[in-house]
Amino acid sequence: KASALQGVISLIRAETWERINQLLVSGALDAGIECAKGVRIDSTVTDSPIHVPWDSSLLGDAARVMDRMMKDARQRCLELRYTCHQRVVKKQVTAIRNCKGASIRQTHYKKLIKYTRKTLGAVKGTLLSHKEWLDWVLQAEHIIPLVERIIDQAERRVIKGESLPAEEKIVSLFEPHTDIIVKDKRQVQYGHKINFSSGKHGMILDTVIESGNPADSARFLSMIKRLDDVYGKLPNRVAADAGYASTANIDAAKELGIKAVGLPKKRGMTVEAMTGSEGIYRKLKRFRAGIEGNISTLKRAFGLNRCTWKGLDHFKAYVMSSVLAYNLQKFARLSI
Repeated sequence: KASALQGVISLIRAETWERINQLLVSGALDAGIECAKGVRIDSTVTDSPIHVPWDSSLLGDAARVMDRMMKDARQRCLELRYTCHQRVVKKQVTAIRNCKGASIRQTHYKKLIKYTRKTLGAVKGTLLSHKEWLDWVLQAEHIIPLVERIIDQAERRVIKGESLPAEEKIVSLFEPHTDIIVKDKRQVQYGHKINFSSGKHGMILDTVIESGNPADSARFLSMIKRLDDVYGKLPNRVAADAGYASTANIDAAKELGIKAVGLPKKRGMTVEAMTGSEGIYRKLKRFRAGIEGNISTLKRAFGLNRCTWKGLDHFKAYVMSSVLAYNLQKFARLSI
């Protein structure tokens, strides 16, 4: 069945997918199918499989999961006392979405936090009294710190009016690894930033799944050096978009032996210093645009717009397997 095949595929680790892809690209470079003398670099975001993370929805998810755990605990021990608060929790979540005015919203949030805390207290009490339920205890130990963070986050943001930095926020109870990604003035995305290096004929030479939301300019040199580490060669020419531009990056790339660096924002440097001539600079700008098409194909045809696998390890494996599928197709077409 498809589910069985999917289960087996998801067991393959991201490192394995990446190594297979590197062997494929190495074979393409040796056969002259792909060329790494000119490399273009760009980044994108792949979304995690989560809903929009409102504080009310996070609290509702927390209460629902803990309620399900307590009902399971009552089946294991009929003498266990537990009061279900799901009805009032759902009522408060709905009221928060439909109410108008900050004061009314805060009132509903206080009630929602109160009953979420009560359910959390029941889970903690059951954890202390029934440590023999190893599977239940394992789930509780995973859930409790996440719920505590969600409650603390809601209190600080909604009740106290604090502004939390992105790295301190949790946006999903089920996918807590998810990062908050803000690129320029675009819509906020929830997933992980991915940096790609693409060759002359469109194959993806290297893929890096970032942690957090690092600036593109901070990843420029590391992406170039990775090509040398993996394939034993540096490109002669590198093109990237304006986000990677900085004087330090251009100087450092020149020191590595790269002859031409094409970046839209010159950061005070002349075209001659970057590429040697105006003609090469224009060619690199046009060359760079090609990676936008590569990324578009990865997202539209190979599912890289939104990950459908659960967990950080599976997220990484999903991305790497999509890149490998894309490269296999490119390899086949270029081999004809």
